Amino acid sequence: MRIPDKHILVIFGASGDLTYRKLIPSVYDLYSQNLLPEQFGILGVGRTALSHDAFREKMEDGIDDFALTTKDKEKKKAFLNKLYYYAFNTKEGNEYAGFKNELLELNHQLNTGNNFIFYLATPPSMYPIIPKYLAKNGLNDETDGFKRLIVEKPFGYDLESARELNHSLLKEFNEHQIYRIDHYLGKETVQNLLVTRFSNGIFEPLWNRNFIHHVEITSSEDIGVGNRGGYYEGSGALRDMVQNHLLLLASLVAMEPPALINADSIRNEIVKVLQSLRPIPVEKVEEFVIRGQYTASEVKGKKRNAYREEEGVNPKSRTETFVAMKFFIDNWRWAGVPFYIRTGKMLPTRVTEIVIHFQSTPHHLFANDKAIQRQQNQLVIRIQPDEGLLLKFGMKVPGAGFNVQDVNMDFHYSELSNTYLPSAYERLLLDGMLGDATLYSRGDAVESAWAFVEPILKAWKERPCIKVHGYPAGTWGPDISDDLIEGAQTWRYPCKNLAGDGDYCEL
Repeated sequence: MRIPDKHILVIFGASGDLTYRKLIPSVYDLYSQNLLPEQFGILGVGRTALSHDAFREKMEDGIDDFALTTKDKEKKKAFLNKLYYYAFNTKEGNEYAGFKNELLELNHQLNTGNNFIFYLATPPSMYPIIPKYLAKNGLNDETDGFKRLIVEKPFGYDLESARELNHSLLKEFNEHQIYRIDHYLGKETVQNLLVTRFSNGIFEPLWNRNFIHHVEITSSEDIGVGNRGGYYEGSGALRDMVQNHLLLLASLVAMEPPALINADSIRNEIVKVLQSLRPIPVEKVEEFVIRGQYTASEVKGKKRNAYREEEGVNPKSRTETFVAMKFFIDNWRWAGVPFYIRTGKMLPTRVTEIVIHFQSTPHHLFANDKAIQRQQNQLVIRIQPDEGLLLKFGMKVPGAGFNVQDVNMDFHYSELSNTYLPSAYERLLLDGMLGDATLYSRGDAVESAWAFVEPILKAWKERPCIKVHGYPAGTWGPDISDDLIEGAQTWRYPCKNLAGDGDYCEL
């Protein structure tokens, strides 16, 4: 595997939870596999005053708790010695000169060739501010060494704010320097979707309106908002999950084969899909989008609060914790094929999967079997957990007659012995270090996704008559969401397990 060029990773917001739980453990995993250059360092930046040693001690705890690779004592000690910390107020422009001096001194000490990656693990309010002051101090200039900026989601709050943020960033950095991270795209099975589609002659000829009846994407969580109620009140499921993660998954399912497997080609095809989404008019939002909010219930003998009872939540809140949506992609390949997206909190299990429902046979030879009349072959692409692929098709039951039942043909990543599956952040951080933006969102893709959800947000804001359906915690959302799906079909109700699907259900 290619090793990145020497560089310093600067993490703004280094005293926060994301750095402790995800970023530093992921970089350690890269280091323990010898995937980092010899001349490398991490400079943590935050407002909290910490010494280098205090920062290292805190990050050591994060590595012990969250890193995936073996914690070799000597290797961990060598890695921790590459961590440094600098405290200053990132809102104050006049304090960036001291930060620049610290960074350049570390660059000289480590011989990292003026190559810097700036990771914004900060509140979104800092996204326009930090790049502005970095640019004012010349830390965007690639005359001598590369300069890259990694931005966490949420990327904007609506279409207008996303455009403003893009405009702000592009004043200071070029598009090729900006990496908008979406950790869903770092998952192994998401990337395997491209390989499944484009390297197998049995799938690509069927991947169109002639053979696919509908596409279903589910991303469910079995927990509530916890102590994030204050944040979630300003977000909701549509902004938190649909606008970014799930529309990107739909784009990967629907995209045309790229000319090349590189960042520009793949991201061009993703943008084409997002620009082909059929707009949902404000007056028809209720017809195509269902929103819900979990209510109090008892799950496995334990009482669960209603969303409105959670800490930081308005007792009269209309924020959605569940969204089910039907939409169409108006292009040659997908004309007339409905896509369904469903996501929510406090559902029966944590699972993310894509289900391709193929057309049923045009003539039912086994017409006496009502189950076969309803049967559709399904390809289930499981993102998490129990990652893998499942193909469901009909086979004859042994014995007299033509009794048919669904059978499974499956593949699970867990069956690959001695195969290490990197975390999403580990993979995306390595790509950022290599300068590969394939799995990062581009500005025009972000804006296209916001343009699609904008009428929905507008309708919910301007038309309070649109219902927020309650659903008991631990159920699959409001029953009315089944009405979105055409014909006799309903949503697939997945279990935690993909292995043994249909035989038993683990929740």
